[in-house]
Amino acid sequence: MDQAPGSPQGPEEQRPPDAQSLPVCYRHPDRETGVRCTRCERPICPECMVSASVGFQCPECVRGGSGTGHAPTAAQPRTIAGGTVAADPRLLTKILIGINVAVFIAVQVRPSLLDHLVLVGEWPPTPYKATSGVAEGEWYRLVTAMFAHQAVWHIGFNMLSLWWLGGPLEAALGRVRYLALYFVSGLAGSALTYLLASPFESSLGASGAIFGLFGATAVLMRRLNYDMRPILALLVINLIFTFGWGNIAWQAHIGGLVAGVITGYAMVHAPRERRALIQYGTCAVVLVVVVVLTLIRTAQLS
Repeated sequence: MDQAPGSPQGPEEQRPPDAQSLPVCYRHPDRETGVRCTRCERPICPECMVSASVGFQCPECVRGGSGTGHAPTAAQPRTIAGGTVAADPRLLTKILIGINVAVFIAVQVRPSLLDHLVLVGEWPPTPYKATSGVAEGEWYRLVTAMFAHQAVWHIGFNMLSLWWLGGPLEAALGRVRYLALYFVSGLAGSALTYLLASPFESSLGASGAIFGLFGATAVLMRRLNYDMRPILALLVINLIFTFGWGNIAWQAHIGGLVAGVITGYAMVHAPRERRALIQYGTCAVVLVVVVVLTLIRTAQLS
């Protein structure tokens, strides 16, 4: 605790009021010292001094930091996007796959559950009065549709794609940025589907988010100067299926792809000094667009 100048403390009680004295070590009040910790600036005696890259630090700052005079996180390894390198770089990918599989199993056990998960603008169709759908306030369908699948081939293809694309992206971006990319891509796909598709047609699946991973992977490979021909060829094949196969919500694929490219570019190209601001700011902008598109379509259907 700091003390007012001239007030007595310990051995100084016997000194004349005008005598000059050094501060005392915060851990050993009976020892005067002229050295302070370079991080917290508390006075420390020779016994408490721990040599650092610049000056000395106290034992508490050394235990709570990196021992280099910087914040504890300064010495942590970082991904190309500035995320923290994790021990299991595929943890979130595994969790996302687990959620999709769990929802799929629940739908197989109780098929009626699917009616509450799929993305639909409004239901039932005219001339009946609509009682459910996004236009009726069920905005949660924009999210739940991202995890709902009905056919085995559908979830199988999507989960394989999520494993192949998601794992490397999670390792390259870090968990938080990867999760942000996944959700903004999926929501962008849902919003574009809601805006352009028939309000009475239902859609479901993780394809919007996965196409976002496609776009972000292409941006990352370009950033690292990798051969982009494999990912571009795979993307073209998927786009051919998107527009050449019936009963596919192409709006979700295109919306997710565009959002993935934009968000992925911000993730890997943001300058270090403003990295977090640009990365999460871009995610926020995409989410604002999602909200605006949803409000526009809701106004049209109301």
